[in-house]
Amino acid sequence: MKRILSLVILLFCISAVFPKISQDTTLISLYKLVEHKELYMTEKEEGISEIKKMFKTPNITPEQRYDINLKLYNEYKTYISDSAIYYARENTVIAEKLNNPAWAYESQLDLVSLYIVAGMYIEAIDILKSINNKNLSDWLLIKYYDCYKQLYNYYSNNNPYTRIYIEKSKLYRDSLLNVLDEKSNHYKIVYAEKLYDENKLLEARQILQNLLNRTESDTHEKAVLAYALANIYKKEGSIGLQKHYYAISAICDIKNAIKENASMQALASVLYETGEVERAYDCIKSSMEDAMFCNARLRTYEVSQIFPIIDSAYQENVNKQKSELQLFLILVSILSIFLIIAIIYVYRQMKRVARIRKELYHTNVKLNGLNTDLQSTINQLNDVNKELSDVNNELSEANQIKEAYIGHFLDLCSTYINKLEKYQNTLNKKAVEKKLDELYKILKSREMIDNELKELYENFDNIFLHLYPNFVEEFNSLLVRDGQFILKPNELLNVELRIFALIRLGITDSSKIASFLHYSANTIYSYRTRVRNKAAVPREEFESMVMKIGIIKKN
Repeated sequence: MKRILSLVILLFCISAVFPKISQDTTLISLYKLVEHKELYMTEKEEGISEIKKMFKTPNITPEQRYDINLKLYNEYKTYISDSAIYYARENTVIAEKLNNPAWAYESQLDLVSLYIVAGMYIEAIDILKSINNKNLSDWLLIKYYDCYKQLYNYYSNNNPYTRIYIEKSKLYRDSLLNVLDEKSNHYKIVYAEKLYDENKLLEARQILQNLLNRTESDTHEKAVLAYALANIYKKEGSIGLQKHYYAISAICDIKNAIKENASMQALASVLYETGEVERAYDCIKSSMEDAMFCNARLRTYEVSQIFPIIDSAYQENVNKQKSELQLFLILVSILSIFLIIAIIYVYRQMKRVARIRKELYHTNVKLNGLNTDLQSTINQLNDVNKELSDVNNELSEANQIKEAYIGHFLDLCSTYINKLEKYQNTLNKKAVEKKLDELYKILKSREMIDNELKELYENFDNIFLHLYPNFVEEFNSLLVRDGQFILKPNELLNVELRIFALIRLGITDSSKIASFLHYSANTIYSYRTRVRNKAAVPREEFESMVMKIGIIKKN
């Protein structure tokens, strides 16, 4: 029960901290993007230039020109409104010449949407009144109702009869919802807006959050969704999430080079309210630059309402910092004067003490010399003692090895003398009996040599394992599991183990090992390298660690 409670508390803490980290990261990303938004403008300009190249197509038809103008309108409508208006008007002329009512209505409605953003409400309403909505197809009817909704919504912000125009905007929004596909994102966004106005914030937030979660790339739609979510959190009074989603929306606007935007100025207002004046100033400055670049009169007007407030607070902060800096410089100057006085005082005291120090100096030099000599002597004695201890340990082990091997050496010498004597008698007998074929056969045969080598290796293995009974286990512990040696039944050491047994005895020269084991030096080197490659320890330390296996203790 305690463990479950602890886990719940831990998860609660993580959930409380993680959104804050995510919000901070998003804001940091936005601040970096603001400094480099020209890169995305350059990409936008390059894309527009590629589209304009289509005008150079030979024998271009009016229909093709209409399509190119429409592409340029879509590129410019949130970038430079004047250019978008130009291409929308061009398409209006082309549609009239082609006598294409659908294209004519489309171009007119495109112009209306631009006029609304530009604050040209009279021109916008004149065009809308000239359009008979009964002649519009469903997709044009969507644009028609959307334009009316936006017109009255924007117009209500700068009109004494705000309530009347808000109600008209809501009526056209309901008409828009009636013609939209309920499964479309457009319908869900507009419906969430309606829920927001009705203070059904939870339902609106769920719809927008689901749409945002399904939006992977930083598109303009993601910017719209994040902005709408931020407005909901603003109504709920959640400052942190409000900043977070305004920042997401602003990031998408920058990446898509959208100059007609509202998220940056909204974020600036929140930052100003929370006392982050410098960041608020950077955001409102960026928003003002975008609005003026796009020539979006409504956005310019909105920004101009808050810009002086933030700018005033920013300048006040700057002046405050200047005052603090001046005060700091005065304090530093005063401290510097006190420091100079203190230095003079200390200098005089030092002169007084200088005589005594001069007399003590020579005595200290002599004492230091004696201490140095004494310490050097002690260090030398310690080094000598350590060397003697190491030598004693090595001699102890070497003596035990010599004792073991000398005894076996004498036995082997005696045995080999007897064998040689017996072998000589056999050869003499064959020579006396003139059995030359048998004599040659015996002399050419390697059976005796092979048997002797086998016996030699067995004797070596027995003696070595007598001295180091745990050699195989300790040697395997230095290797990776797949590289460890598994001996055959009745096998004491194999070739690889015998090579490293000789190394353990101090025979490290590959040529000497090769001579003893009757192999070539290259073969011995290959065996050593292959085993080192299987080491579970650093390869360069492997053989030095083998030398430390089963160190014989002095009895």
